[in-house]
Amino acid sequence: MNRDALKSAARAAVVMPLVFAFAYTVIGRPQTSIFAAFGCFATLVLVEFGGRPRERLLAHVGLAAVGALFVTLGTLCSRTSWLAAVAMAAVGFLTLFSGAFSGYFAAGTAAAALLFILPVSIPEQNSAIGDRLLGWLLATTVSTAATLLLWPPRRRADLRRAAATAVRAVAELAAAPSPADATARAEAAGRAVDRLGRSSLGSQHRPAGPTTSTAALAALPGELDWLLSFLVPTPELPYLDLASAEDAQVIASAVAVLGACASRLDGSDDRPDLAALEQARTNAAHALLRRLPDLPSASETQEPLREFEPSFRVRVVADAALQLAEYAMRATSFDSGSVSLSDTRQLARQHASPRSIWFQNSARGAAALALAVYIAHLSGLQHGFWVVLGTLSVLRSNALGTGRSIAAALAGTAVGIVVGALLVLAIGTHRPVLWAVLPFAVLLATYAPRAISFAAGQAAFTVVLFVLFNLIQPVGWRVGIVRVEDVAIGFAISLGVGLFFWPRGAATLLRHDLAAAFVAGADYVVATIHQLIGRAEGPEGANDRRGADAALHRLDDTFRQYLTERAATAFNVEDIAALVSSAGRLRRSAESLAALSEIGHGGAALASCGTNLERELNAMQAWYVSLGRALAEPRTVPPAHLPDTDGRRRLLYCIRSAARSRDKPALHAALLLLWAAEHLENLRRLETYIATRANAQQAQQPEPSRLRSLLRFALAG
Repeated sequence: MNRDALKSAARAAVVMPLVFAFAYTVIGRPQTSIFAAFGCFATLVLVEFGGRPRERLLAHVGLAAVGALFVTLGTLCSRTSWLAAVAMAAVGFLTLFSGAFSGYFAAGTAAAALLFILPVSIPEQNSAIGDRLLGWLLATTVSTAATLLLWPPRRRADLRRAAATAVRAVAELAAAPSPADATARAEAAGRAVDRLGRSSLGSQHRPAGPTTSTAALAALPGELDWLLSFLVPTPELPYLDLASAEDAQVIASAVAVLGACASRLDGSDDRPDLAALEQARTNAAHALLRRLPDLPSASETQEPLREFEPSFRVRVVADAALQLAEYAMRATSFDSGSVSLSDTRQLARQHASPRSIWFQNSARGAAALALAVYIAHLSGLQHGFWVVLGTLSVLRSNALGTGRSIAAALAGTAVGIVVGALLVLAIGTHRPVLWAVLPFAVLLATYAPRAISFAAGQAAFTVVLFVLFNLIQPVGWRVGIVRVEDVAIGFAISLGVGLFFWPRGAATLLRHDLAAAFVAGADYVVATIHQLIGRAEGPEGANDRRGADAALHRLDDTFRQYLTERAATAFNVEDIAALVSSAGRLRRSAESLAALSEIGHGGAALASCGTNLERELNAMQAWYVSLGRALAEPRTVPPAHLPDTDGRRRLLYCIRSAARSRDKPALHAALLLLWAAEHLENLRRLETYIATRANAQQAQQPEPSRLRSLLRFALAG
């Protein structure tokens, strides 16, 4: 049983009938009654804000203000067909597009859209604005109080507990005393991080900046995944065998920090000892610096940098633990944060393009809703707003998904009509019985879509309408027939718009966004290494970082959209999830390199030795460019580039010569170059993983051609 869905349904079943009864019997104005009922539905069913009570209260207050504006504006535009359609297009686009800027905005788009659809679809004089606003004010006041006080949602707490479990499992893996223990613990850690990632993806939108605590919680899965890539034993990256006592102390401190993070996410007041971890990391770096002058000759090994890999992995573990601690502290601070004007402008530029999934969905939805409003006005349909609601309820991000939604909606509506008609025929005009049935109908209508199916929700909601409209104006079973006529038109509009606007939905866009994220991440890596060795000046690195961030955010949004599509069969979801995760690892490696460039110094020694990285750096960048082309076209992804063994030997020889000078800046510069070279080797290993996943996904390509055939048939017939 879905407890969260049951609690939400029970809350709606208690509040909505009571508010409607008060508006109908005490206030006694039809417009107030209708807006009170549907206002409760919008607040209690269509939206669920997360966070602390204060954050949720502010979100509901914002929705109340937007709802009042939309009710007023919708009523003012409702008497002129073309004006109503134009207003619906503008308001619909802005409302849907606003979800790109905030997790709270995204959560409230459906409710806000309903609060404009309802008044603009029911023509009334301006004098009705007062009655409508009274109904909305009554609904939002009571519903907000009920949401905050009556069985408040626990999703955020559940997500924190899942995060605590994942962090604790990764800490146990880092503390594994033997290869056998590491292998066993790696499986448990992988499952925990995967569950956390899936739970995080289940949220409606990745918050990009409006709530610091929520954004930090959403960032945990990616950081844990990056840390796992260095801890899980593989043939190329075996069990982490520590090279020194200082390295062992770093791991012990990192494990302690991760344990404190897990406890804090579980609700305790523990604070991770970051000072001890930073000191241990510094001691390990100094110990490695002392060993640098005694480096072996570059010709003594086929893998010149192999012996430094454990120290590099230890540093990555420490860096990841510090970053996870920052996320855990922010995730439990409940700091509401703020959105700067520059952030808003950047997000607007990022999504103001037909290549953005937010732009596509907003344009598609606005066009469908505007057309539905115009047709409803021209045809003079009774309860014409059901045309618009029917359009909104089944509109999906591609034509095939919309078609399947229409079939489910029609089936559900048909069942609901039969059940509702039988119920009304059995009850007749006995109002006490109708009032008694209403809470149970609302309970089922709210619970069914989340816990059973979309079709079940349509059926249950149709029963609610039978009861609701027969309480306002008894018309018996005929209200069901009216609704079938109206929503069938809405379904047809939704399918037509889905066929016309980006009919293949997120599937095609996902390829291009994956390609763009990999190429932008590789550019960021190149820029940071160029800065590290002194070959880049000016804002290029900052620009590459912004480009990588924007590309990864677009990919995340598109992937979330893809997962919601009912026709999400064009790709293997596990392979695509692995590729999305790999794009995040590439971006995180660039961040780690950027941190090295910020502390780098050493002058000529750094620049002269760093030139030996150029050939491998260029090969890495070329491989990711070819990967992007292969994903976009699509075609087979090439194997990982070959390591530049000669360049590594020259780098090691150069570092060895600089280290024997015992000059502290030169030693420090040599250490940073070693870590940069290790990052490049880690990214080369990542190429093999990406190529395997991408080629496995590329082998499954019949679905797009089937979709094209379906569209041709639909358009021709």
